[in-house]
Amino acid sequence: MNPEQFAQALAEKGILLNETQLEQYATYLRLLREWNEKINLTAITEPDEVYLKHFYDSISLGFHMDFTQAEVTLCDVGAGAGFPSIPLKIAFPKLQVTIVDSLNKRITFLETLVSELGLTGVSCFHDRAETFGQNKKFRAQFDVVTARAVARLSVLSELCLPLVKKGGTFVAMKAASTEEELRDAERAIATLGGKIEEDIFFELPNDAGERHIVKIKKTKETPKTYPRKAGPPNMKPLYTGKGTARPPVDLQDGRVVFSGKDDLELIFPHRLYLSYIFLNFFVTIVW
Repeated sequence: MNPEQFAQALAEKGILLNETQLEQYATYLRLLREWNEKINLTAITEPDEVYLKHFYDSISLGFHMDFTQAEVTLCDVGAGAGFPSIPLKIAFPKLQVTIVDSLNKRITFLETLVSELGLTGVSCFHDRAETFGQNKKFRAQFDVVTARAVARLSVLSELCLPLVKKGGTFVAMKAASTEEELRDAERAIATLGGKIEEDIFFELPNDAGERHIVKIKKTKETPKTYPRKAGPPNMKPLYTGKGTARPPVDLQDGRVVFSGKDDLELIFPHRLYLSYIFLNFFVTIVW
């Protein structure tokens, strides 16, 4: 997808870009390729692929949400090279964007990018999502919180929903099928104050793959204990307890629970005590 095809494809969706915006995307591409030689930002660097799989894909969120009428506040969690928030900001200048990423080098790139593009209303923060979500300055402050990441919805929900204001929306942009993920994330979403609103499926142009946009409405405040500190959200997500996405081994109340068709529970103290007796008996017989 070249710049002309990019502009035409967006125009067909009702998003009209002017010359300044097209120049901003061209500058974005140039800086992305330059900085990618110094730090790992993306594996996609060919111009046609960047326009399709990064720029167009990011802006596709605007096909299903209205960013034109008011100054919507959007937080991009784990933005990496700025996707989807910066392409959205260029297309919808009224957006008020906050970006959080755990790698300072990426934040340096994003701050340079924002300056070079002449964007206003964009703030970049170097922080972990777990601590950012507990910061009173940002917690429950955003109309829209988005993540374009490979992490499962059960993990993303804990990191993102605390930042969404009541009545706002958490949007997860996924490349793979989401049916199983949604099923496994039901408990997490409900616990965190969310309700699944819509799972939108579409295909990128030029047979570039399928996409899902999962919209989760924030219906009540997230309990103060979430997000948990760094580690547990990824190591022990809030699962429904069913489905193939459960961890193969989980530690629960002093027991090891093996997930599968038939869960097996080994009670540590009991098994260790029996092993100790057997070992002593064996040693006594041998000697």
